[in-house]
Amino acid sequence: MKMTLIATAAMGLEALVAQEVRDLGYECTVENGRVLFEGDETAIARANMWLRTADRVKILVGEFKAFTFDELFEKTKKLPWENYLDETAEFPVLGKSVKSKLFSVSDCQAIVKKAIVERMKKAYKKDGWLDENGPLYRIEVGLLKDRATLTIDTTGPQALHKRGYRTGQGEAPLKETLAAALVKLTNWTPDRPLVDPFCGSGTIAIEAALIGQNIAPGFNREFVSEQWPMIDSSVWEKVRDEAEEKANYDQPLDISGYDIDHKMVNIAKENALEAGLGDLIQFKQMQVKDFTTTKEYGVIIGNPPYGERLSDRPSVERMYKEMGEVLRQYETWSVYMMTSDENFEQFYGKPATKKRKLFNGFIRTNYYQYWGKRPPRNPKA
Repeated sequence: MKMTLIATAAMGLEALVAQEVRDLGYECTVENGRVLFEGDETAIARANMWLRTADRVKILVGEFKAFTFDELFEKTKKLPWENYLDETAEFPVLGKSVKSKLFSVSDCQAIVKKAIVERMKKAYKKDGWLDENGPLYRIEVGLLKDRATLTIDTTGPQALHKRGYRTGQGEAPLKETLAAALVKLTNWTPDRPLVDPFCGSGTIAIEAALIGQNIAPGFNREFVSEQWPMIDSSVWEKVRDEAEEKANYDQPLDISGYDIDHKMVNIAKENALEAGLGDLIQFKQMQVKDFTTTKEYGVIIGNPPYGERLSDRPSVERMYKEMGEVLRQYETWSVYMMTSDENFEQFYGKPATKKRKLFNGFIRTNYYQYWGKRPPRNPKA
């Protein structure tokens, strides 16, 4: 069955998600916070399995203007819910409303629920209550400027950033989807060294290794739509087989993660082990000012402390300064740092080649990019 699918994206990552969707072979259109594309049941499975930087994959059931509760009810009821939900479906309705006449979210949820129940009772010729003891379909009604969007979530209670490898984390863990984005926004290729000098629980290094060996991010987890009768289990088997075939487990990698806190280094090691990457990443306790290397043309990716708390500022600013003094020596290395500190370049001691705005949760940050010298092209013998 052909459907309109939505890959949701964090602010600033829409273009990356769109590129990933195109890489899977689907044409798409990009809007704020979402990427739309046409696909069938296989597309649902492949998008969930392969999208590294998206938050969720949803089915777009319908979109329409709704200024009154009556309008919301009637237009929701007109949609072909029975094409997606089987008669035992459990379907909670979530809601949100922004700048709309229908601002009461709980009322909107109740009305959408009632409309779907009416439609389902008619379609399945049922009187009385629906059982709702079957597979889970999380429905969302989103109202934005009086336009209602009705979707079904195919990913599950846990969004796509839950890869299944995180055994432990620090105080402010970096979301796996954002970590993958930080890697994809660099010039790194799997044949070059990669270092994260603020590795925390190891997320950037682990995501880089998954990218380097082309391991599908959803390979070690389950999705709610695996339980749906509308998607045959053979579809999921095929998609998992495809992921297994495409993985390049023989690709050698040179990836290291350092952190000042030995407890975090141990957690990073455990997470890498859980991801099946135990031997591929070197983690050790070290401060950024002690970094030294004889390798060339490497990439450094970091999410350093931001100094959001005033008491931390002097030590963070000193650390940025020390980092700049050390890393500026390595002209062939590219450095990428994400921080909310607007004065980062001043402390680092060098203006960035390029900056990109990104949101780390609700914190607005800049991704400072310092491009190193390029490797020579086929030097003449």
